[in-house]
Amino acid sequence: MKKQRAFLKWAGGKYGLVEDIQRHLPDARKLVEPFVGAGSVFLNTDFDQYLLADINPDLINLYNLLKTDPELYISESKRWFTPENNRKEAYLDIRAQFNQTDDVMYRSLAFLYMNRFGFNGLCRYNKKGGFNVPFGSYKKPYFPEKELEFFADKAKKATFVCEGYVETFKRARKGCVVYCDPPYAPLSNTANFTSYAGNGFSLDDQAALADISEKTALERDIPVLISNHDTTLTRRLYHGAELNVVKVKRTISRNGAGRNKVDELLALYKATKETPSN
Repeated sequence: MKKQRAFLKWAGGKYGLVEDIQRHLPDARKLVEPFVGAGSVFLNTDFDQYLLADINPDLINLYNLLKTDPELYISESKRWFTPENNRKEAYLDIRAQFNQTDDVMYRSLAFLYMNRFGFNGLCRYNKKGGFNVPFGSYKKPYFPEKELEFFADKAKKATFVCEGYVETFKRARKGCVVYCDPPYAPLSNTANFTSYAGNGFSLDDQAALADISEKTALERDIPVLISNHDTTLTRRLYHGAELNVVKVKRTISRNGAGRNKVDELLALYKATKETPSN
């Protein structure tokens, strides 16, 4: 099967690692993802059903619109990809309107536009909940029509929910496998700690996620796979799991230091086959 790209650009997206993740995901009927992000794992696996969650309501609203009315969403969003809209003033105007409206359709269309016309495809909000990514200055932003169509078709097998990971874990049942792609743990205890804490996922959250994953496997017989940076901290956090290191393809660039990537750790909490049925 040809590898499918997500229609959103996404920091920390798993497109480059999907083969490794596929290899380590246990067989199951249903894949549960508490941190779906741009959905690369969803797009490149073949489960009967999917439960895909994220705490970002803009992301989940967009996915639900694309699932329920793909023709409308795709045709409307395509109209935003014009040379007139590829100017800083136009971008800032759309961003300001996005931050002032609750209209789901407008926000969903603007979300894709800002993802493609904004800087580096970042998704970032300020403390007041305002989207604050600057203009990207790209020559001709790509409209991901084929990717949107593929996603919409695959979404027929999926349920999208906006909630925290604890709630999503509660929905998992026997016959499911859970794949977690949480915000990356810091590379050291001091490394960019402020910006890292700003995404609302603290070190305590990293530890709590490891804990709930282990309990889900041991007590509920549901396997859980987590991906994260390979560091001393994550190895400690996932000490109860089977650990596999994935070599991340290093991007060659003139500024070598700027592209230095850390290997990825895949931690698998295996389901206990011996659990007696109640």
